[in-house]
Amino acid sequence: MWKTIKLSLALTFVTLVVAFGGALGFALGEDTGGGSAGSATVPNSSDEFGLLDEIADILREDFVNPDAVTDQALQQGSIQGIIDELGDPHTVYITPESYQNGTDLIGGTFEGIGATVDQDPVTGEIMIVAPFHGSPAEAAGILPGDAILAVDGESTEGWSVQDAVSQIRGPDGSTVTLTVRHADRETEDVAIKRGTIVVPTVFFDEVLDEDGEVVPELAYIEIQQFTERTVGDMREALKQVEDGGYSGLILDLRLNPGGGLDATVSVTEMFIDGGLVLTQVDRDGVEIPFEAHSGGEATEIPIVILVGPNSASGSEVLAGALRDHGRAQLVGDQTFGKGSVNQLRDLSNGGALYVTIARWLTPNGDLIEGVGLTPDVQVDTTTEELQSGFGPQLYAAIDLLEQQLAAAAQ
Repeated sequence: MWKTIKLSLALTFVTLVVAFGGALGFALGEDTGGGSAGSATVPNSSDEFGLLDEIADILREDFVNPDAVTDQALQQGSIQGIIDELGDPHTVYITPESYQNGTDLIGGTFEGIGATVDQDPVTGEIMIVAPFHGSPAEAAGILPGDAILAVDGESTEGWSVQDAVSQIRGPDGSTVTLTVRHADRETEDVAIKRGTIVVPTVFFDEVLDEDGEVVPELAYIEIQQFTERTVGDMREALKQVEDGGYSGLILDLRLNPGGGLDATVSVTEMFIDGGLVLTQVDRDGVEIPFEAHSGGEATEIPIVILVGPNSASGSEVLAGALRDHGRAQLVGDQTFGKGSVNQLRDLSNGGALYVTIARWLTPNGDLIEGVGLTPDVQVDTTTEELQSGFGPQLYAAIDLLEQQLAAAAQ
């Protein structure tokens, strides 16, 4: 059976609590398949895999550093080499240790620093996508876009996301020191006391303009990722919008790396009165449409969506669907471009393979893999605005919504 369909950017590790690498995407794993993951084995009887055995035997006999030629090193190197050759950063091998510790769980409470991370596909560096609100990482000064150069003094060069997770995670109350390079190229050591992390999803707030004054007719909702909690949290937030009599909504997806497919579709259908949410296209070209039910909670209120380079996968599905249905305009920066669908397969050694099994298209048929969504109103992303939530992108969204409301009132 298949397990874990996700729309997200990266893998969420329980203790780092970082992202949903997949079903539509990244960091946390959500079981939307309703069954256990299937076991996968790799044939080793072909000439191609026999050659690997031949190379391994030569290395065992002749390599200058025999201590380095362990069975584990040869196996891990072979696995990673196969995956790297595919050229797909979203297909990932999860070690038994990482899988045992809940690397791909979604929702609930975890011990760690509370941040989403991914690997830069160009430089290979381990990058902070975003710290969670109220997390130890945020309190310590970790910022979106930080590169993790070392963990407790050990260089991260050549590490995978799972390598980073295994070093950064740890029990509540323990401390880990990250050497990070900020967006301004400054490097510092940041000591973080790990804590118990409740995975955040939805945040409701009032809107403040450039003068710090409340904009009474507008509401603000941020979705940080799509987990099993998100649908209920979103309904509660939209109830606040309704009860408050707000006329417009700013939906912030700038730090959302994605999440579970079911949750993403359920949230999307809150804003559209039926219709196509996305189309999944598998390796054989077979198309599977995902349709929204009618009767959503917020199908009339004008919406502006804030997006940026950290908006990935599930958040791109939501933004693309609302854009294509004429329900929202996008303000901000080009999104990440995670247009793949991933599933989790159990392996015989206790590990797992997170494998890309399809691409997805927006309702208008746009493929965003490697491209992303282009905002209707381009406003460059800054670290300062991502950290505080306030800045030119937010103010542009306020102006756009105010113009829409004024036009509708005429």
